[in-house]
Amino acid sequence: MMTQYQEKATVIRRERFSPDNVRLTFDCPDIAAAAYPGQFVMIRVGTGNDPLLRRPFSIHQAHAEGLLQIYFKIVGRGTEMLAEVGEGAEVSILGPLGRGFRVAENPACLVGGGLGIAPLLFLARTLSRLERDHARDTIILGGRSSSEVEPLVKDFEQFGMTVVTTTDDGSYGRRGFVTAAFSTHSLPSSCTVYCCGPEPMLAGMSALCRTRGYSCQVSVESVMACGMGACLGCSKPTPSGGYVHVCVDGPVFDAEEMVWNI
Repeated sequence: MMTQYQEKATVIRRERFSPDNVRLTFDCPDIAAAAYPGQFVMIRVGTGNDPLLRRPFSIHQAHAEGLLQIYFKIVGRGTEMLAEVGEGAEVSILGPLGRGFRVAENPACLVGGGLGIAPLLFLARTLSRLERDHARDTIILGGRSSSEVEPLVKDFEQFGMTVVTTTDDGSYGRRGFVTAAFSTHSLPSSCTVYCCGPEPMLAGMSALCRTRGYSCQVSVESVMACGMGACLGCSKPTPSGGYVHVCVDGPVFDAEEMVWNI
């Protein structure tokens, strides 16, 4: 059983990149020190019973000195309330939860679409600490428009990896999906691919990696109520006919372990 903590975390910085995209930085020392790329946290948004359930958020960054970041999009009442939390406020956070990415020594290609960009910054930082030539590593980031991609690019560029950007509308980087950018980008034959994004994107990346012979890890997005395997709300089918629970068996899986229902 992995170590988990429940902390009263203080919001020390709030960044609003667009009307809908927000990044929060917390002073959250126990969870930050224990976190690994690809894991997530469950955050209680309100102080009462509205909303009742915690919300899951992938860990955007975690630093040993105690800082924890999440990056999210306002999609409903819970995230709207969290986006309005002021600096200095306290929020209840449970984590780190789930199984994260398995970091390999060989060259890496990180592919993130939309909010799937969020956990890849923590992964990129971890990979950057490996003693090898990071110019052979590639990061492909995509979103619907510039506001989902451009504000985060400098954070990724600091690691010396090749950064490729795409947008659906062509407002930043090349026009199109990350799958198209990946399929035309030259990568080392020994590359490990790490992906996070909507299920159609993950299905496409899984097929491309199978064709090209790349090892592929995918971080699967799912609605969660508990984050600890009790509610069974995040079940996903497997090729063997069984099921996995994204919150405890994942959220990161080998792409070949998943059935893509798209």
